Amino acid sequence: MGLTDTRFEMNRCRWAPLPDPPRGTDFITGIWTLGGTGDPAQRRGAAFHLYAANASMKDKVFSNSDAEMLITPVQGALLLRTEFGLLRAKPGEIALVPRGVRFRVELLDDTATGYVAENFGRPMVIPELGPLGANGMADPKDFRAPVAAYEDTESRVEVVVKFCGELWSAEYDHSPLDVVAWHGNHVPYVYDLYRFQTVGTLTYDHTDPSAYVILTSPTDTIGVPNIDFMAPSWWWFVAERSYRPQYFHRNISTELYGVIKPSPMEGALFGKPGSVTVQNMMTPHGQTPAQDRFTSEADLVPQRVDLGLLCVYETFNPIKYTAQALTSGRLDPDYEQQWQGYDRRFTGR
Repeated sequence: MGLTDTRFEMNRCRWAPLPDPPRGTDFITGIWTLGGTGDPAQRRGAAFHLYAANASMKDKVFSNSDAEMLITPVQGALLLRTEFGLLRAKPGEIALVPRGVRFRVELLDDTATGYVAENFGRPMVIPELGPLGANGMADPKDFRAPVAAYEDTESRVEVVVKFCGELWSAEYDHSPLDVVAWHGNHVPYVYDLYRFQTVGTLTYDHTDPSAYVILTSPTDTIGVPNIDFMAPSWWWFVAERSYRPQYFHRNISTELYGVIKPSPMEGALFGKPGSVTVQNMMTPHGQTPAQDRFTSEADLVPQRVDLGLLCVYETFNPIKYTAQALTSGRLDPDYEQQWQGYDRRFTGR
């Protein structure tokens, strides 16, 4: 989970899903770090990981002093035993564990894969909705708190703590999940991504991706997030007099895409479930030439767009990749070729 031996990469990149892990791999030992931004000791930035596990954490508890952890299952349901009680998260849901909370991950299926984002910055919140009102998009009532539970056991437990980018370990003679009461709002939760109410344009042009934000970690600069988290699935295109998809562009946002459920649409850019695609800041990206050609010639009738289910992280910082990410055999060497072959559209007078 460390960010040592890292470097930047400007080109667009895509990694295939993690392979099956060795037997006995739990959630913590199964984490594979892609890269990150900022500095956990300075409380800014983020880190991004994949995980692949086939065993529950046994006699082990984890706590992250650096960051809150946003867990997005792709395959296999998880049971999170926390100091606050029990949470179950399955594919199509997310679980957030706040900074410093001790928890154990148990597998409810034979194997489990997914994504983990560490947020070193300000805690994630539902974004301000402005004219949309109080209950649109991600509704507060749909975030589930833990079911009350505690452990009263006296046996050896390893407590692993991430502190300033390093892992520390101590041995307890009892379970640290022996909390019987709590108050406040620093609490883990689960959210069903399909409960999100997508808001799009009914007039013209492509709606900015900020319309799909479920959770955001703000910065002191309004509109510039430490992390935005989105999970696009499907919506209707109904705009008139428009190029409906997002045009080819570049901006200050670094975009990381993960796939939970693949899109049934042809030419999907993002790969198989468990894969990762990254466009670092100011790197041009957008529709492929084939998609651009199709959408430019399509009739502007109502159209249902189905992306399957993605998880998207945006940050204003460039991601610095780990050495294992840049030397991995799962890094697609031909990914850049998908943007070759755009039609020339300049016309004479």
